[in-house]
Amino acid sequence: MKKIGMIVSTMAVATVLAACAGSSDDGAGSSYGTPAHTTPATGGGAVPSTGGTAVSTAATVAVGPTKVGNVLVGAGGRTLYLFEADKGTTSSCSGACAAAWPPYVAAGAPTAGAGVTVALLGTTARPDGTREVTYGGHPLYYYVGDTSPGDVNGQGINGFGAKWYVLAASGTKIDTD
Repeated sequence: MKKIGMIVSTMAVATVLAACAGSSDDGAGSSYGTPAHTTPATGGGAVPSTGGTAVSTAATVAVGPTKVGNVLVGAGGRTLYLFEADKGTTSSCSGACAAAWPPYVAAGAPTAGAGVTVALLGTTARPDGTREVTYGGHPLYYYVGDTSPGDVNGQGINGFGAKWYVLAASGTKIDTD
């Protein structure tokens, strides 16, 4: 009986290990807001999580509709924001701030989607060595409170020392205050 219990325990552990090892965890089935995962989306890029930055090989910035007008969007039509505390292209958002406002990062050069001016796109180095996508000189972020394309729940929030705003295709903030 002891031998059967040991065999069952060993098989259970092997099954768990095989499931973990067999999972590439590319995030294809994860949802927005699941810690430390990304979701590939149409238009390139990755939808970030509450667990930090989302790295993508083909970050695309486009323009999408919201209740405050047409704004910059990233992967899956998720709204992108600027942080007024940032100094030029240098991000001032890390730690708890980056958990609430995940930076839009990419492994390569960002791509201009519909309505975006290529000359305004760029990247900037983050302290962790990743490259954050910039537009019009502003580092770009998602907001974890946005759960669907077109959401602008972060618009005008004063958090982590400054306000957060969506951006127009011109690269300027849209102030609805």
